[in-house]
Amino acid sequence: MDFSEYFEPVNINEGDLNFNYKENQFLNSIELFANQDISEFNIALIGVGEERNSENNGCAQAPNHVRKYLYRLIQLNATTKIIDLGNLKVGATIDDTYFALSSIIEHLVKHNVLPIIIGGSQDLTYANFLGYQNLEQTVNLVAIDSKFNLGKAGEEIDSNNFLTKIILHQPNFLFNYSNIGYQSYFTDKEEIELMSKLYFDSYRLGQVQKNIEEVEPIVRNADIVSFDISAIRQSEAPGNRNASPNGFYGEQACQISRYAGLSDKVTSIGFYEINPELDTNGQTAHSVAQMIWYFIDGYNHRKNDFPVGSRKTYLKYMVNMQDGNNEVIFYKSDKSERWWMDVPFPSHNKIKYERHVLVPCSYQDYQTACNNEVPNRWWQTFQKLS
Repeated sequence: MDFSEYFEPVNINEGDLNFNYKENQFLNSIELFANQDISEFNIALIGVGEERNSENNGCAQAPNHVRKYLYRLIQLNATTKIIDLGNLKVGATIDDTYFALSSIIEHLVKHNVLPIIIGGSQDLTYANFLGYQNLEQTVNLVAIDSKFNLGKAGEEIDSNNFLTKIILHQPNFLFNYSNIGYQSYFTDKEEIELMSKLYFDSYRLGQVQKNIEEVEPIVRNADIVSFDISAIRQSEAPGNRNASPNGFYGEQACQISRYAGLSDKVTSIGFYEINPELDTNGQTAHSVAQMIWYFIDGYNHRKNDFPVGSRKTYLKYMVNMQDGNNEVIFYKSDKSERWWMDVPFPSHNKIKYERHVLVPCSYQDYQTACNNEVPNRWWQTFQKLS
């Protein structure tokens, strides 16, 4: 793939990017695109200034606005190779943009390069999702969002209903969707019921904030992560037309981003709906820059301990429940002390769902099983596999 046809390279001598960078700043630890062999890199930054399907007019200008702050952060000391591909050339139609972005993501993921998308509007998550359709695997999508972004079948896609397009896409290769941080006053009761019927996971903002550490196994199970900046409270991230008084604090958003980076399974992430026109003192862009920094820091500390193949080096716990009629098997990594649950599945689904039978979980799930209760994560996965 000729990436030069798709991207406008970053010019650090123009606008807000023109700055006297010091040797230890982030910019000096990455490469700017100049027709390099992309497969030599681990992470690729992609700006996508597309907003035609969003009511958040102004978010198309976000990529360089975020770069202004990202480039000035302290560089991370690691051997991870990062390239900034620049800004995707927006297509004549939005479908052209979707096609270009999905093709690029497919190419990057096939070559084990992790794309970090700086949007643009959140309907670009749909294009990100389409990038996986030819990879012959089902995928998990995690969204950090105050809403579910559901609509009616047949509606034209936009940033408020793109999840419906993903769910109804044929062939269906979405295994699981998880929402982190939805807010009840933005969410219809029927939408919550639909999430339950589909055995998808949804976690209310207050529930998550009580125990932010429980987010880690949720994002550890993701292939794709989509972060809507409106999930962060307005006082912390004012640069969004849908900003709300309530939401995550900035440090919580950074912690979630780092959890995503730590996950061996996450192969793409996007940050969306940043609007420079409303961004007081660059506060929102600075927050997103720090979130990206923390994601990369997490990536640098990946343990590569997802228990595939032999599990001899893992601690195995077998919990008998309901008078011995049911058994849940847990595995604990000796590298990271993270937990997984083994979920049985029909033999005819072996190839299609093999990636999903080991469900990331927490010590709390193990305690739940020890108290003779089936962990909710185990049960929902079992229902999808049955």
